[in-house]
Amino acid sequence: MAADAARGPRGQRRRGGGAARVRPRAWCCSFAGAPDSPDLRPLPPSAAAAAAASPAAGRKLPPKSPSASSFHGSPTSCRLAGLGGLIDPRRILSPGRVSPIDPDGAVPPPLPLPLPAPPAPAANEDAAAVVPAEQPPAVPALASVSVAPLVAVREEGPGAGGGALDLRLLLRGRDGRCVHMELDSRVLCGCSAFFAAMALGEDATAGGGGGGKRIEVDGVDNLDAFRAAVELMYEPDPMRWLAAAGVSRAIDVLEVCSSIVFNRGIKSCLVYIEAVPWSENEEEKLKNLFARLTFDEEISQDILARLRPYSWKSSDDLTVQLIQSVTSSTNNGARKDMQSLVNGLLSKSSVYQKDSSGLNKESLYQICYSCLESLVDLFEEAIESTDHTGQAVVLRGSRPLIERVSSQTENLSWLLDILVNNDMAEEFVELWAKHDRLIRMHDQASPMIRYELSRISACVFIVLGKGKVQCRGDIRSLLFQGWFSTMLLDFGWLQRCSKGLDIRSLEENLGRGLLTLPLRQQQSLFEEWFQFYATKGAECPNLIRAFQVWWRRSFIRSSVESRS
Repeated sequence: MAADAARGPRGQRRRGGGAARVRPRAWCCSFAGAPDSPDLRPLPPSAAAAAAASPAAGRKLPPKSPSASSFHGSPTSCRLAGLGGLIDPRRILSPGRVSPIDPDGAVPPPLPLPLPAPPAPAANEDAAAVVPAEQPPAVPALASVSVAPLVAVREEGPGAGGGALDLRLLLRGRDGRCVHMELDSRVLCGCSAFFAAMALGEDATAGGGGGGKRIEVDGVDNLDAFRAAVELMYEPDPMRWLAAAGVSRAIDVLEVCSSIVFNRGIKSCLVYIEAVPWSENEEEKLKNLFARLTFDEEISQDILARLRPYSWKSSDDLTVQLIQSVTSSTNNGARKDMQSLVNGLLSKSSVYQKDSSGLNKESLYQICYSCLESLVDLFEEAIESTDHTGQAVVLRGSRPLIERVSSQTENLSWLLDILVNNDMAEEFVELWAKHDRLIRMHDQASPMIRYELSRISACVFIVLGKGKVQCRGDIRSLLFQGWFSTMLLDFGWLQRCSKGLDIRSLEENLGRGLLTLPLRQQQSLFEEWFQFYATKGAECPNLIRAFQVWWRRSFIRSSVESRS
């Protein structure tokens, strides 16, 4: 029928000439008013009368349509399934349809009204609400108490009988935030002398009831900590509450408790803080607090014992004791870990503060002498226990001899590094250059053990070639005279068992140190090296560059100068 209406009067005339002309309804192609929507069309008179008689009847949902099965099979059923019975399934638009299908005589129900908002919960004595920081109406101030950095103003309202929540506390922070709390004035004033002084005048006015009181605290630096301190007054188990809050929050609450003279809170915070571990940041925070505030010594002495020990001892003296413990260790893994720890403490870039006076030089050299004596004893044992095959014998029930010798050489090399970093190594170089006893034992010991002595000599040659140690010429001559030949013999063993020794750095700095000697001594040492290098090859340190420098200095330049 809609198609016939769209054809106009000519279509009607062709189908039946005498039929009455039907004027098409105005729709989207006309400027006339749009037809009533099925959702907004007026109710029939019978339905309107029924709705007036029973208002609740108008909000009932219509029964399910018998054609619901076709609705669930439609493509849009998934999107509209959540609407339930609010939309009749037969009113779903199809792609080719112009207008919706009206239900047979069914009146669409009006949309349900929104549910009313739930009532606000009643406030209890621990409830606190954060409200915008607005300026309250001005009221006459009866009393004021200032506790830096806080400014408290007490205001009174009309008296009301004594109750559980008879005091309103308003906290204003410096950042503009505001916290409003309804509290029991008896608990608040009984815990804090600060608030008790504020409510004293009001109690006298209200005859002890204290109803309708209002206290404002302005200029609070840490609003959250102040609120937590007030909540702590009403907490039956303060230690459990502080354990949940943590150390950093407990320190903030401790500062607030001190400001409002909350003694029970101060004691609880101090007891909790003393009983738990601190991080470095928390320890610094606690030190700053104790520097600004003073607490009762009876309850704070345990924390002070952790912050400021009663007996101060120099860190350098303690470091020397640590070094002594490391050198006497018999566990290789633990000794290396402890060496790394002490190196971190003594490093110039370390975060730990060191005494400006430096380490005790005499104490360090006492440890060096002890290690050298132990090394001499071990070589004597090695010489006596060496069998005919030249292999060191391992005694039952003790650590292997090679391991003990290696431990002492590592200790001496580590001590040399400490002395070099603290500009104290000149005496060690002299001590090693003049140790004729170990030089003689080197020729008698097994190659498996004697190369450990050359490891110490290698460390000395490296620091000497780098210029980290400035020794006299006679000490340098004595050092090369005693330990250069042993280095040539043990260089192959050092290559195979380097144990962290930089062989390339050893070759380079050995040549540099040799060039600091007198030319006559340089010639004798280079001649010895040349013969040994021609025989051993790679088993000998490569000093070719240093040899070339010595040759140019000794012969080429001298011949040019003689001609001139």
